[in-house]
Amino acid sequence: MGRRPIPPHGTTARAYGSPGYRPRCHCDPCRTVRARHQKHNRINRQLGRSPFTSPDKAQAHVTELHHVMDWDTLAAACGVPFSNLIAIYKGQRKKIRHETEAKILAVAIPTKGDPGQYIDATGTMRRLQALSYVGHSYTAICKAAGTCTNRIVSIANGRQPTVRRHLAERIAAAYPQLAFSPPPKNKHTTRTRNVARQKGWRGPLAWDDIDNPSERPDAEQVIDLELKRDELAALRRAEIEHLASFNLSNHDIANRLDISISTVNAIVRELHGHQRRSRKPAAA
Repeated sequence: MGRRPIPPHGTTARAYGSPGYRPRCHCDPCRTVRARHQKHNRINRQLGRSPFTSPDKAQAHVTELHHVMDWDTLAAACGVPFSNLIAIYKGQRKKIRHETEAKILAVAIPTKGDPGQYIDATGTMRRLQALSYVGHSYTAICKAAGTCTNRIVSIANGRQPTVRRHLAERIAAAYPQLAFSPPPKNKHTTRTRNVARQKGWRGPLAWDDIDNPSERPDAEQVIDLELKRDELAALRRAEIEHLASFNLSNHDIANRLDISISTVNAIVRELHGHQRRSRKPAAA
């Protein structure tokens, strides 16, 4: 590991040095910044101002940032050492400097998370288990998600508590189409379904919020997805008609059921056409 770079002249770090590592600098810029810093501290002491503050706000903001940023990105964005961020995040700091708080609070929460960040694997694991419950092989899932079999097996069987965000997003993108398109029934898909049931895995319709770690599968929604394609299509149509009766938009319905907007549009158009025909008066 290389040595840390020496702070530039005119900074408090260079002006005060580091005991046992780097002596004080006595150049004019460093002497000026040291005198200014000491004067500032004297004024704060005379006015009763503490250089420290509660870490509560910073801790809450670090927690929010860490939902979408990994530690390396977060430390670089804040300009705060990694070890200090971890201590604040874990509540190990009783007080922090105002400057540290300001640096942390100045970082805006990104709208899109870091692709390489490790996130909780609960939702990804449940999706893979649900696809196995339907009868999809690990190979088919890997092809749809663009990953390798070993990783899928590890996540599905709960051996990997975290997963990189970009992989979780690829699996989530492949999930809706596969979940409601069970593979043809043969000895291989039957074995996949039987193994999934023996392990206690649940199907897609068992979850209201599949990404919520505290969510428990709804026993009434654990439907055998070895249904014939016509029966599954009828079930999906009934769900769309039910949601449409609450005046939800087609996009909201598609998002809730994790199906394509074109499918929703077609069924809703057919539903409206049927309603218009039923309202026509009967011929005399």
